[in-house]
Amino acid sequence: MPIFLPINADLRRVGDEGRQGTFDVMKEFFGLMRGGISVARLVLVLIFAASWSLQAQTAPPEQQGPPIIKSIEIQYVGPQTIARDKILAQMQTKPGRPYSESLVEQDIKALYKTGQLQNVRIFGQAEGDGVKVMVVLQTRSFVNEIAIEGAERISAKSLRKKIDLKINGPLSEDELQKAREKIVESYQAKGFTDVDVKYKVDTDEARGTSRVVFTIAEGSKGAVSAIRFEGNTKFGDRILRKQMKTKGKTFYSFIDKSGRLDETQLEQDVNAVKEYYQDHGYIDVEVKEVRRERAKGRLTIVMVLVEGPLYRVGKIRISGTKVANEQKVRALLKMKEGGVYSPKQIREDSKKIADAYGSGGYVDLQVTPQGIPAGEGRIDVHYEILEGGPSFVQRINIVGNTRTKDKVIRREVLISPGDILNSVRVETTKKRLENLGYFEKVETFPEDTGVSGRKDLTIQVQEKRTGSLNFGAGFSTIDQLVGFVEMTQGNFDLLNWPSFTGAGQKFRFRLQYGNVRKDVTLSLTEPYFLDRRISLGGELFYREADYLSSLYTQRNYGFSLETRKAIAPYTALSLQYRLEAIELFNVAPTSSSQILLEQGQTTKSEVVAGISNDTRDNPFLTRTGHRLVFTPYIAGGFLGGSEQIIGASIEARQYFHLWKDSILLLSGEVASVDTWGDGTRVRIFDRLFLG
Repeated sequence: MPIFLPINADLRRVGDEGRQGTFDVMKEFFGLMRGGISVARLVLVLIFAASWSLQAQTAPPEQQGPPIIKSIEIQYVGPQTIARDKILAQMQTKPGRPYSESLVEQDIKALYKTGQLQNVRIFGQAEGDGVKVMVVLQTRSFVNEIAIEGAERISAKSLRKKIDLKINGPLSEDELQKAREKIVESYQAKGFTDVDVKYKVDTDEARGTSRVVFTIAEGSKGAVSAIRFEGNTKFGDRILRKQMKTKGKTFYSFIDKSGRLDETQLEQDVNAVKEYYQDHGYIDVEVKEVRRERAKGRLTIVMVLVEGPLYRVGKIRISGTKVANEQKVRALLKMKEGGVYSPKQIREDSKKIADAYGSGGYVDLQVTPQGIPAGEGRIDVHYEILEGGPSFVQRINIVGNTRTKDKVIRREVLISPGDILNSVRVETTKKRLENLGYFEKVETFPEDTGVSGRKDLTIQVQEKRTGSLNFGAGFSTIDQLVGFVEMTQGNFDLLNWPSFTGAGQKFRFRLQYGNVRKDVTLSLTEPYFLDRRISLGGELFYREADYLSSLYTQRNYGFSLETRKAIAPYTALSLQYRLEAIELFNVAPTSSSQILLEQGQTTKSEVVAGISNDTRDNPFLTRTGHRLVFTPYIAGGFLGGSEQIIGASIEARQYFHLWKDSILLLSGEVASVDTWGDGTRVRIFDRLFLG
């Protein structure tokens, strides 16, 4: 009997996992039998089961070192729809090389990544003093025809362009489902809100090809024009409609896709309406019916409700408090005895309890709330608390950062090894990392270390693109014809050649060139100068503009240096030095004497201070909060330069989050400027103009 080396990446313990793998294949066998699968397909599964079973039941020989690969044999289960050379090109396992399990695992992943294979098995067969690697493949069938039946209001040709399925491309269930969704979206965009799309696949097992047939029941045309409720006496239609994502059609429906009917979304909306009632004490609420009324091409969704009685809180009982005082825990609860019973408020109160314990390191705390019927219109609430013990941080592990340096993440962490594992600080850390704009997702979780009272804190990040290259051209009445190119990198690293990413620095280069405007800006900011919470940045600039006045051209060029430090959670101080040359030229002879006096070049050496208070919820897409900035400045005198001015400004911005995720911004600014010392006048380019 030949001896097989189990080198399949899916197998770890041949005796156990191999048997489990065979069992899984046998489950597929019986499932196919019940589904009425073709004999050819059944044979393929049995062949695969046999190869897996043979691989799993054999044991590797004892070797002093990894065996040398003598040859590679590729076996196809089913049609050979992918060439042997292409298979070998995807593999790092080669004849003449020592066998490596890690390389085999990578080979299996690479082969699956081609998208042309349904199953891959790799195992070894002893051959002399080496090993013969066997690669058993089950290929995917290829699409040789796409048929669309029932399409009358939208042409089949148009629908084929919208779906991603390609002739001679590999077939997968995910792609079929996506294609179906694209067809549904196309019909819904045309007002066919109750369209139904099904698909079937006819496969030629011998040739490895499939014919895909989409069958469409278009239904009646008519966008959702209105949503109405019946039986609602406690809450008005408008409030209930706010709980739903399905919306009546509006004049801007081409933007927000209102008016479209998605059955899955409608079902979620029904649950959202019920949840709103329950969170306001109507626990027994029922949605008896959701009907569709059509009239003159207009569709109305009618939701019939039975509200039921209002429930109030009976007694509130708290058990399990040993470390904390029960009265202090009770004081955290917003929902009181006699108040309206609300599952949402119970969840929020449970989180308050968890946060209170979590700030002391009780991360294993369990809070289990339970509602207990207590007579007509009454529900008692019992909070059962399992406190556990306090935990301290042993290590902080950071995973997922392939570009961003560890220290860039660690400096945002508000907790250190040896500290109490404060869950509130951990949550704040998560928000700080999210606000950096470097990561698609940030997750934090404690992990057991095997030592009582000690846990590792793991911070897992998923990085996203932080750089951008933009260019374009346009025309406006102010700038006239203008073109620009701009490069930005929010996670820049000046010393990391050639990628220049990972250190958390801010880089920006912008070149704008047009008929009346020419700008060049280069800036770099280090937010943690010398690894301290002090930012240091600089900017080089050149600006030339004709649009400021038809009587002259103005040119500004120079540099600035700025440092900034946070002095409170929402408050920061800044200090900037700016040196620039300002030149007015091409002055029209017909200009006023005041403008003629300004022509030529002047130098401004200026210090600008600032204090800001910023409570915005997100600096990139702000919905709530405010930003207040006070900026005094002085130029000339002991600073040098030919200008001597002093001034200040106060700027305020307030954001309001409104309905449909709309944002209202109110802003205002007050500013003043004057001369000081030997200064004789405020030049025209330093004056303040309204508008």
